[in-house]
Amino acid sequence: MNNEENFAVNIERTFDAPVNKVWQAWVDGEIMKKWSCPNGFEIIEHSGEAKVGSNYSVTMKSEFYSGTVVGKYLEISKPNKLVMSHCWDNEDGTFTAETIITVLLEDLRDKTKMNFTQTGFENSKRSDSHHSGWTETFDKLEVLLK
Repeated sequence: MNNEENFAVNIERTFDAPVNKVWQAWVDGEIMKKWSCPNGFEIIEHSGEAKVGSNYSVTMKSEFYSGTVVGKYLEISKPNKLVMSHCWDNEDGTFTAETIITVLLEDLRDKTKMNFTQTGFENSKRSDSHHSGWTETFDKLEVLLK
């Protein structure tokens, strides 16, 4: 029995920034390096261009762990929708199950409502871990956007 769809991350946030600024934070690798990792981590490498069909790679490191997220941009509708695949490239050459991230941005004049969804986790432990990581990450994004 496949329960992957039952294990998802859903986060809604409203940022005190215009939609185009939030969009740029999602698609500009140099900006992403400043916010797109949990507390205690830093992004040491980011590659890939936000174009449908393009691959991306993000390597992050902490005192105790280093890992690389890889994926592909699946759908881009500037400045409101971004869909991409996402999986961890493990040190032993294996990959975690591929998940799908969907970011929906709604223009609220000088604010932006973001609906973030990540689906396809193999169990609740993985989805819960990602929920915590993304929450910390979006806290960083909120500070950066001010």
